[in-house]
Amino acid sequence: MGLVGSEVQLLDVVLWVATLTFLRLSLQPYLERTFTTLGAPLSYSVSILLFTGFSWYLGWLGIPVVFSMLPFAMIFVWYLSRGAYTYPHLKACLRWDAVFAFGFLSALMVRFVNPSISFAEKFMDHAFLASVMRSPVVPPLDPWYAGGTLKVYYYLGYWMFGSLGVLTGIPSTVLFNLVLPTVFGLTLVNAVLVGHLLLPRFRWVPAAVFFLVNPSFLLLLLQGEGISTVLWESTRTISNTITEFPLFSIIWGDVHPHVMGLFNQVFLIALLLIATQQWHSMGGKARLTLITLCALSLGTMPPLNSWDVLLYAPIMLLFGVLIWHRSRAVQGTTNRVHPLTFLLLVPLLGVALYLPYYLDLTTAGIKGIGIVYTPSDPIQFLLVHGWFLVILTAACIPDIRRRPFLLLVPIPLIAFGYTAVALATIPLVYLCTSPAFRGERILAILGLIALIIPEFIFLKDSFGDPYYRMNTVFKFSYAAWVLLGLSASVIVARWMTPRLPAVTSSRSLTIASAVCAILVILSPLVLGPQFGVPGGTLDGMEYLASSHPADARALTFLRSLEGEEIIVEAEGGDYGYFSRVSSFTGIPTIIGWPYHEITWRGDGHDVMTRVVDVQSIYEDPSQTMALLQKYNATLLYVGDTEREHYRVNLPSEGLAPLFTTDGTIVYRVVMNASLGPVPEAIV
Repeated sequence: MGLVGSEVQLLDVVLWVATLTFLRLSLQPYLERTFTTLGAPLSYSVSILLFTGFSWYLGWLGIPVVFSMLPFAMIFVWYLSRGAYTYPHLKACLRWDAVFAFGFLSALMVRFVNPSISFAEKFMDHAFLASVMRSPVVPPLDPWYAGGTLKVYYYLGYWMFGSLGVLTGIPSTVLFNLVLPTVFGLTLVNAVLVGHLLLPRFRWVPAAVFFLVNPSFLLLLLQGEGISTVLWESTRTISNTITEFPLFSIIWGDVHPHVMGLFNQVFLIALLLIATQQWHSMGGKARLTLITLCALSLGTMPPLNSWDVLLYAPIMLLFGVLIWHRSRAVQGTTNRVHPLTFLLLVPLLGVALYLPYYLDLTTAGIKGIGIVYTPSDPIQFLLVHGWFLVILTAACIPDIRRRPFLLLVPIPLIAFGYTAVALATIPLVYLCTSPAFRGERILAILGLIALIIPEFIFLKDSFGDPYYRMNTVFKFSYAAWVLLGLSASVIVARWMTPRLPAVTSSRSLTIASAVCAILVILSPLVLGPQFGVPGGTLDGMEYLASSHPADARALTFLRSLEGEEIIVEAEGGDYGYFSRVSSFTGIPTIIGWPYHEITWRGDGHDVMTRVVDVQSIYEDPSQTMALLQKYNATLLYVGDTEREHYRVNLPSEGLAPLFTTDGTIVYRVVMNASLGPVPEAIV
């Protein structure tokens, strides 16, 4: 039997979806009254972003986060009393529920097959999530730096889902595998909303972007590589960089900020498209609501994934200028909000939304801007972005025929060794000079710019040669995938519209669509586990029952402890099995994954002092109690990992066994009024 039984896991999934649905339904009537048919899809992201903001402020004020459901409950009861939730009304929203369910269940099956919290940065992701759920305060406690907090990192995604976990009571090891399915479901809803805004038919096509792999993936597959190798290598195609794409993120399973922020990227794009299309026809109340929603989305980006705002803040300003420019040609009524208000209020409200977060932030951050001296190899560039570049270039063929001389623009770039940039510049030049305005053209231009920027400049961080621009390429190309993918998918759908006959809705079509969806959802069961760890569960800790049974039992005990604790465990570098106690329990340890802590804090001396102190706690009984007192440690963990890494030699007094199983011991630290002489040691 697993650590969390299968029946309980099923109930957890039902409870999770029911909670998300309740939050959405509480806001849907207002959004539908403001945005009519667009209100239902908007309610998915709006509800979770508002819940996050409200619960965050409760945590900041020291109020239990369970009270964050109160305003949603009051709103729901209000609309229920006014008859807002009629059967015909709810039935009309089923198509959006179906889109969310498809995305949620597709990713859920991937996690069911590959659920383990066991490699890459999963230990880190679960540690932060567990820390929030164990002690939901703002800023959250840093589980890898006892006495410190996560104000050194953009942690809001962990708070977003961790606070919902506190509300529902779902164990963090199961919740971990519900996060990405939720993100994927929200992302697909927003992608279909983009299709609804830009397309007369085939509005589902933009969602297909998030099931797409890059050309490198297919090439590696054709070369006969195993699926795990193909997944990893396809995201390391451009030398010394990371070029991850959304489907990889969902399959790989890191609950990381850039993935948790995916739905919010697409949500902001949808809001900006609504603004450009409907601003002139909106009343003053609707305009203010739209401004508030844009500020909510943009303002959530820095604490959710700071890299996103570097692109989307300028994008928002660009759309603001565009709205103002287009509205000058439309006669508006005097009681409406001026378009310049959008340009001014969105960034101001966005900053104000999480102002205490910025005032408290102490991260090492970015150390400046550098010049790229090794631009991407053009073949590698095409193997990552080729689908979109081909589609965009093909869409420009009529303009190329009319103005072939513009093909001369990229030649200087080729001469100076920027051939990859030249490939992106060809469609960029023609898109920028085309007189036709369409939303997908704007998205394509922005996506191409996002690709080009990391070819010339990079943001300096802790990575040196040869990985100096790894993070910049990673985060910018990830956003570019979203922008270019949505644009290219709309272009493909427009191409399909006159060439494929319209099919009227029928029962057979509905059944066929449902069968296809079910096949996609169940496909992970055919592929099976891909990372060497058995699946068949949503409990990310269950694999420990067979691989590290003593740890599994001890960790289960520790997860049941309440109150403030600090635990000592072995430290052995990043990315391995070390720091597993703090990672699975959320109980802070003296130091875990030191390189990550140095990256966030910029204080390598203090981090390394902690590393040495942990070794002394285990190996030098003359220092053990004093060092435990130094860090206010209340628990000491001794398992196989500690014995393999240290010559464990502990004092015989001051440590009381609290839990023992198969040689793994959890000690309770008993501090004496006076340390006195060091007693005889035990091994």
